[in-house]
Amino acid sequence: MTSETAIILAHGAGQGMNSPFMSYFHSELAKRGFHSVKFNFEYMDAKRRVPDPQPKLRARYRSIIENVIREQQPKRLIIGGKSMGGRVASYVAADIPEVLGLIFLGYPLHPPGKPDQLRDQHLYSLAVPMLFISGTKDTFAERALLQRVVGKIGANATLEWIEGGDHSLKRNRGDTESLAIALDAILRWIEQLPS
Repeated sequence: MTSETAIILAHGAGQGMNSPFMSYFHSELAKRGFHSVKFNFEYMDAKRRVPDPQPKLRARYRSIIENVIREQQPKRLIIGGKSMGGRVASYVAADIPEVLGLIFLGYPLHPPGKPDQLRDQHLYSLAVPMLFISGTKDTFAERALLQRVVGKIGANATLEWIEGGDHSLKRNRGDTESLAIALDAILRWIEQLPS
């Protein structure tokens, strides 16, 4: 079933699709037989530091999904991404019925130091399974707040913690094990999705 499953993951705001983080998940998922897709948002290709406005980011993600559906015709489609990329995917998922699930690698629940500015309201209306993988020291998602959001979403949400992990899931500068832990969580979660 893996070869019939496409997984599209978008990069975060600061690094593109060829960052070590994105490349790790792309290559590891492909090694396991998934049709793994990564892409750059247009601002990244243009070498601009500031991300495009949300409507433009969403349009780009939608076009990537449409291309994958048209060209690959996957039986199962999972989308998501790192931080901003996952947030964009969460908005796009509501419009595309083929999306079976969402993967959030460090969901940016709030800006660092501003836990009162939650980015959660749209998540409650999503009808697909969601996997949140977050570091316990992620400044973009205070632990108690993310637990509360996931609890409010209910049965559609799964939360996996990387103990000591930051916004990139890493516990220290040379940490590579945390990405492997996150990958294992993704693989376990995918196994539980409907065929």
